[in-house]
Amino acid sequence: MYKSFSYFIALLLFFSGCATKVISPEFIISNENQGGDFYGSRSWKKTLEKYVDVEGRTAFKKLDSDHVDLLFYLDYIAKTSPQLNPKNFPDKKHKLAFYINSYNALAMYGVVYHKIPKDFNRFIDRARFFKFTEYNIGGNHISLYDYENKIIRPLGDPRVHFALNCMVVDCPRLPDKPFVPVMLDSQLNEASVEFLNDPKKVFVDHSKKEVTVSEILKFYEEDFVNPKQATSLLEYINRFRKEKIPSSYRLGFFKYDWTVNSQ
Repeated sequence: MYKSFSYFIALLLFFSGCATKVISPEFIISNENQGGDFYGSRSWKKTLEKYVDVEGRTAFKKLDSDHVDLLFYLDYIAKTSPQLNPKNFPDKKHKLAFYINSYNALAMYGVVYHKIPKDFNRFIDRARFFKFTEYNIGGNHISLYDYENKIIRPLGDPRVHFALNCMVVDCPRLPDKPFVPVMLDSQLNEASVEFLNDPKKVFVDHSKKEVTVSEILKFYEEDFVNPKQATSLLEYINRFRKEKIPSSYRLGFFKYDWTVNSQ
């Protein structure tokens, strides 16, 4: 989610080799499988239920004082991945569910790790958080930026942009339950419908024949507008809209709010 690509490249060159690698916790726990749900996933479920409210806001101060369940899940993420254990992720739904949950959990932990910042309004703060902090996923360290752009987006499902949560106000609402393979398609559809019918994300002004939408749709426009998806952003948005937007309406974008989404 970077607006100035040239500035981002300059930062990459300046900070090359300076990324912080977050050390994963080590727990000696059997990786037992109960009903297809590994211990790590259960820990993530407990974290969401305990610290995320119905509006998707996280109680970061409480989480900071007690995040053992989140650490269990980070340990699980460090020890498995579709690349490391392909038998545990037999299809795209299993992979995507793992990717979305792990991205959200790592972003949540990242806020705690960085001492619960108020916001990421400065570009350097966003770069430090998303690009220059790396997490252990299946034995390999990777930043949230590279995880999203090199691993998740190439799977070709733009609905993930309404499920991935970077813990700031203008991200999609963080659900208080994990994404699961057996329900993933419906969960992603529900997330898309919720996001694209929220007037804070898509505001239609019929008097001016204008529509203002979240910058997420601008950041990742190529994922929404392509031969496999739609011919325009409005066409894609209308797939999930209860009230369709006329194609003649002028399209604009809200300025993204990088305030950390704390309770």
